[in-house]
Parts: sequence; structure tokens; C-alpha cells
Amino acid sequence: MRFIDADISSMLIRGVTHQLDGDRCTLRWRWPEDIKAVYIERSMAGEEPMPDARRPNMSRLKLYTRNEYKAANGYHDRIDGVGKVVYTIYAATETEEGPALIRQHDGQNRKEFSTGRAKVWFSIRHKGGWLQKYKSVQIKVTTEIPIPKEALCYVKKTGGYPANKDDGTLYPFVADFEAGVNVLPVIEVGKNDYVRLFFTDGKKYGQMYELVPES
Repeated sequence: MRFIDADISSMLIRGVTHQLDGDRCTLRWRWPEDIKAVYIERSMAGEEPMPDARRPNMSRLKLYTRNEYKAANGYHDRIDGVGKVVYTIYAATETEEGPALIRQHDGQNRKEFSTGRAKVWFSIRHKGGWLQKYKSVQIKVTTEIPIPKEALCYVKKTGGYPANKDDGTLYPFVADFEAGVNVLPVIEVGKNDYVRLFFTDGKKYGQMYELVPES
């Protein structure tokens, strides 16, 4: 199995829609006239999408026929977890070199949506003595799903807690956050420094995750 570029519009998937009912998702789309089957890829937040290579990873794809679609009035899937989910539907066709999947550059065979924001609990403990020049800071992050390191940062400010990611010195994280409890290595700051956790891009990541301070 390999990818080929669609050379005529009659081979393209169009009009992909979705409907959520609890943890059940229904996808529907307009089938090209001559396409009898498709392969469907699903990726969730924290997962890498299938690479757009000449030979796709078939373990990431599910075959779904036009007859199955008609009988079920769409494609039904159960979604475990919360966050962003992306479905990509590849039309399947026969060529002189064997079966192939249609690559669409217009993106109309994709449907991306959120199943709700995943909670990210965090705590930041400052510890130091009155006569010490430095104090230690312990950051703990607990997540419902894996979180990429690019989503979060911590900011250090002298004299008070930073109000946002631009209110102080920003530091990136060096490793992704696994689902569950992530206790980070202790960092050392000045005795008048304070640290807070922020999204690196609130508009982007705030749609997928919810930062919740632990009491």
C-alpha cells in the first residue's frame, strides 16, 4: 500500500462532519462516485499523526467499506479520554501498481475537534530559610493524558509571582509530561524569586487543556 496524489476531483473525500454523543463519535462524509472503500486514521492529543510517507503505516489505519457505511449510516467510533482528536479519511483505489491511498492536500478529508479539555493539575512548592541566599522550588504536574513539553513553561520573577508568561524570565521544559503524576527535578532560585506555571500559547493549548492549581 502506498500514497498517491489525487489527480481528479472525483476521487476526493468531501463534506466530513462529526457528531458527539458522550464517548461515541459518528463521522459522515460524501463518497467519491468510484470509491468503494476508505482507510480511517485517528490520532489523539499527545499522539503523533501518521507520517505522510510513500508507504503508510497500515497499523494506524482502519478499513471501512462503502457498504458498511450505508448499513451503519456513517462511521461510529468510541473515544477514550479528552482533548483534541483528528480523523483523516483516505480514499482507497486500485492502480496498475496495486492498491493505493489518495493523499489530499486540501485537508477536506480531515476532521479535527475537541472532546473536552483535559485537566492539568499542578503544584509549586517554594522552600527556603530566612538567612539563605537561595531557595528550592519543586514543580509537580498531574495530567489526565500525555502533554507535550511545548505546551507548558514556567516563569521566574523577582519580588513577586509573575502574572503571565511574559512577566519574568520564561523557561521551557525539556521532557514531555506522561499521563499521571510528574514530579520534576528541584530547581534553585534566589530567595526573592517566585515561580509560576503557564501555557506557552494560551489560545492554542487552552482549548485542549485546563490548568488547575492544587490546593
